[in-house]
Amino acid sequence: MAHRLHITLSALAFLGAGASLAPAQSLALAAKPATTSSTAATSVRTADGRPDLEGYWTNTTVTPLERPKELADKAFFTPEEAAEWAKRQLATPEPTGPGTYADVHYNMAQFGLERSQSKVAANIRTSLITDPPDGHVPPMTPEARQRNADRAAKNKGHEFDGPENRGLAERCIMWGNEGPPMMPVGYNSNLQIVQGPGYVAITQEMIHDVRMIPTDGSPHLPADVRQWMGDSRGHWEGDTLVVDTTNFTDKTAFRGSSANLHVVERFRRVDADTVLYQFTVDDPSTWAHSWSAEIPMTKIKGPIFEYACHEGNYGMRNNLSGARADEKKQQGGK
Repeated sequence: MAHRLHITLSALAFLGAGASLAPAQSLALAAKPATTSSTAATSVRTADGRPDLEGYWTNTTVTPLERPKELADKAFFTPEEAAEWAKRQLATPEPTGPGTYADVHYNMAQFGLERSQSKVAANIRTSLITDPPDGHVPPMTPEARQRNADRAAKNKGHEFDGPENRGLAERCIMWGNEGPPMMPVGYNSNLQIVQGPGYVAITQEMIHDVRMIPTDGSPHLPADVRQWMGDSRGHWEGDTLVVDTTNFTDKTAFRGSSANLHVVERFRRVDADTVLYQFTVDDPSTWAHSWSAEIPMTKIKGPIFEYACHEGNYGMRNNLSGARADEKKQQGGK
């Protein structure tokens, strides 16, 4: 865990370990328009002449996906407001009452995993969502609401029948943060990007998969071949890596999406310490229209570590053994 503590003690120009914040100039990146290009950032090239995206990054953020109601139409903070917002978010303690996450989980601060101990990229946006302008996920279509209600109803009363009834994350198959789109997670929001001729690879510390993204112009897989994380194909538009992903299954269901989900991601190195990650999701079977978001990813010191999900998966065992114990009790202990 020395790596985690190093991140904590070297922590960002933006956030201190909970109580204090760095000077306002640390928010300079966020104050610049996202479309601004940095010559210094793009001057470092890989062997095949592409901008260098390689390295270890974190997408940890204090910015919510959707804009809080109290901020209404306010799309951007001033740098001073952003600093105060971050200070409040990091100072808010988690509930610790019986049955809460903090009550049944380990103390993440012991391992340097508390969000206030992590490096966070500066951001003056009030939501990660950039489009629509109101900063909210568009409404679901009636079809999507019915599809998700039917899925929930089918599993109701059978939640603990067996492992197949539990969620993908609990089964250590995949976590929603892996994407695409790639979203921040509660802790371990770290990833590594590796580039080579014709490919870009992304691995996330939370959980264990590697996205192999061809950039050699090869076409998508046939429409009848479906994958947990879809089929990603990348190409370069100037200094921006654009990744197009289709061929999802109906099992991952990003925010209730269908197998028709289509995700377009954009990665651009905006300075030596930052990759701007933007994505657009489109699924006419789920939302009234497409929507977009952006997350600044900031550089961290590697390496990232193995997330041995099954080795610590006591929740699955305890949930199912508890269900069997209840069944036995209901049957009179026979």
